[in-house]
Amino acid sequence: MARLRHDSSWFGYYISIPLPTRYRKIITFSFSVYCCPHIVSILLGLDIKTVGDMGQLPDTLPIFLWPDVPLNLDTLMIILPYSLGLAAVGLLESLMTATIVDDLTDTESDKNRECKGQGLANIGAGLMGGMAGCAMIGQSIINIKSGGRGRLSCLSAGVFLLVMVDFLGDWLKQIPMAALVAVMIMVSIGTFSWDSLRNLKKHPLSSNIVMVVTVAVVVASHNLAIGVFVGVLLAALFFANKISRFMVVKSADNTASASRHYKVIGQIFFASSEQFLKSFDFKEVLDHVTIDLSSAHFWDITSVSALDKVVIKFRREGATVELIGMNEATNTLVDKFGIHDKPEEVEKLMAGH
Repeated sequence: MARLRHDSSWFGYYISIPLPTRYRKIITFSFSVYCCPHIVSILLGLDIKTVGDMGQLPDTLPIFLWPDVPLNLDTLMIILPYSLGLAAVGLLESLMTATIVDDLTDTESDKNRECKGQGLANIGAGLMGGMAGCAMIGQSIINIKSGGRGRLSCLSAGVFLLVMVDFLGDWLKQIPMAALVAVMIMVSIGTFSWDSLRNLKKHPLSSNIVMVVTVAVVVASHNLAIGVFVGVLLAALFFANKISRFMVVKSADNTASASRHYKVIGQIFFASSEQFLKSFDFKEVLDHVTIDLSSAHFWDITSVSALDKVVIKFRREGATVELIGMNEATNTLVDKFGIHDKPEEVEKLMAGH
């Protein structure tokens, strides 16, 4: 219904301004939003589109139906792009909603359980002829602000909606579309984090860019999955760039024995590998080099390749190299992909140059 094109005026919004606090327990906001436009339109004889003008409401309860489609790979390939997109959007919005609700209610939810329950419920809904669904941030926040604190409030909302659509359809058809516009506007105003705008100057530039780009992509593409993917990608790039700056290499020399001790501190990966290489002086005349990796962690093949280059360059200059302090994960990665202790691989590398 929300995606149908209709020309609802701002009439419903103007006459459905939230009531003063002292009247909210007697006359709820939603009730006033639905009733006021309808009553005023009748009294003034206004021609306003209603829910009934948008389409036909069901008049029977859903029944179990097994889809009459061939269960083969071709069918799977047809539905897979749509199902993956729906699953991604549904899980993302449900997890975000659960996090927000936990914060508002000072409780902790089992998000794995929520995801499993949502998956089973969507399978059941599909077999009953329904559409896939997920948690809704706007509806959940309005529900909490209206006094709903437990799972019974969510169940009641679904049950009452089912009853109203199937048994009170004639009444629902009379609701003006302007009333629904007013509800959506007020839900948007109520769920928008206005502090995020006021704190733009206080937050890091990278966080502001991620927020603005994510919102812009969602609005432009009408696809939450694409917006979240772009936002996560940007956040990952900014994080990689930030953490790469915290890698340092300290050194101490021993002139008596012509040796130098290097201590590497930080995370070594694709973004910090170049800085790691530049931290060593390969032209210094040394007999022995010790590289302490007890405070470092190597994450990928690029970092291991950088370590290989350091060891090989020192050895070409006539120095012996000793690596100490590698943690278990780094040691496993270096043993698997490193070549500095594999003469045949080093020869291949040198022959390639």
